[in-house]
Amino acid sequence: MSEEKKEEKKEKKKAPAARLSKVYEIDSAKWTLKFRNRKCPRCGNIMAYHKNPVKRYTCGSCSYTDFVKE
Repeated sequence: MSEEKKEEKKEKKKAPAARLSKVYEIDSAKWTLKFRNRKCPRCGNIMAYHKNPVKRYTCGSCSYTDFVKE
């Protein structure tokens, strides 16, 4: 029974790999990369985009939130 528990512990899920196409916008004509998300004006880190319940950009480090006006 202890061998079964050891086998279960060994099987770990791998984190999904970040894809370049999700983070950057690629312009093949000009050979440039453009960053899709915003940078935080307070600390300079990358801000995450959230759709629900209200569309907004949020910084995970300093909790700065910028609401999107439609």
